[in-house]
Amino acid sequence: MSKAYVIGTCDTKAIELCFVRDLIHATGVETVLVNVGTKGGEEVADVPASEVEMCHPDGPASVFVNDRGQAVVEISRALRAFILEQADVGGVIGLGGSGGSGIIAPALQALHIGVPKVLVSTLASGDVSAYVGPSDVNMFHPVTDVSGLNRVSRKVLGNAAHAIAGMMTWQPPVAIDTRPPIALSMFGVTTPSVQAITDTLQKDYDCLVFHATGSGGRSMEQLISQGDISGVLDITTTEICDLLVGGVLSAGEERLDSIAQTSVPYVGSCGALDMVNFWGPDSVPDRFSDRLFYYHNAQVTLMRTTEAESAQIGEWVGQKLNACNGPVRFFIPLKGVSALDAEGAPFWDPKADAALFQALEDTVQQTENRQLIKLDHHINDPEFAAAAAAHFQAIATA
Repeated sequence: MSKAYVIGTCDTKAIELCFVRDLIHATGVETVLVNVGTKGGEEVADVPASEVEMCHPDGPASVFVNDRGQAVVEISRALRAFILEQADVGGVIGLGGSGGSGIIAPALQALHIGVPKVLVSTLASGDVSAYVGPSDVNMFHPVTDVSGLNRVSRKVLGNAAHAIAGMMTWQPPVAIDTRPPIALSMFGVTTPSVQAITDTLQKDYDCLVFHATGSGGRSMEQLISQGDISGVLDITTTEICDLLVGGVLSAGEERLDSIAQTSVPYVGSCGALDMVNFWGPDSVPDRFSDRLFYYHNAQVTLMRTTEAESAQIGEWVGQKLNACNGPVRFFIPLKGVSALDAEGAPFWDPKADAALFQALEDTVQQTENRQLIKLDHHINDPEFAAAAAAHFQAIATA
């Protein structure tokens, strides 16, 4: 029977953890209380911290370091390994402040998408991207500190406990869909292309479209790595611009690594490699003050990539593609890579595009399995979408 794992530092939060555990248990869901504290509290835990520490990849001794920050990192690594070893995990709920949240969040992110995950964290009303990551972690803000039970914390912790119990008890209906799942990456400026590709393929494939906003790319990569995706149409690789130039929507250095690791059929392109993303105008670093900008809205500012940056981006993408041994087709749309990069549009810059395309050609080691394909079309032209869909069908069914 699947169980709810309740995780926290029992040396400082035993009362709150036991309160949550008892509420979950009262719904009929079995529980396991896991201690990740290092200064006691073992008497209330089903799994003592010492058992968690035994799962550290480098051995339990690695957890016992003098630096508190490093100790948090190491017990977090041990917890991640521990939780992935448990066959009866039906859901996980963690409670913590900044330290506890840092310990628990990586373990939640490591679980498959769809496994119920709740983190009650004092940091939940701020930027939670580091705690949610590419996963489906549900965060609750406790309002008061996670420090004792009071009229506020009883309500919030009770809601969180019943949320995890409800998710475990009432599973969403499972749709019977025999179509293979495929991933597609999209941005507003590549929407016509991706929608046309989806329209073509959705009869035969379950199309999962990811918004290329950093978290979207990371989520897509995680699902690919987990083996949940049968093929990829990575039309919009724009997150790489933010990684290399310094924008706010980077998906990290690991972007495209899952393609190499899994060898899934891959069709990619240069979608929105003409732009770097920032928030409002005040968020743009001073070093970019002389650049070309497009104000998408009050919250989003786009900056055109230069020739030098485009060449760097093309080389980076090419090196990633060279690590892929599965079927790869990467499309170069010669007439523009986004809605803003078209003749007469704000980001139209043939020299920057040429630098991007040339860097790809110079870097990619083409083989029968790994090919660059030039198209004399814009990325949002119907002909581009038709070609991308056709090539994907060819390599996915080969």
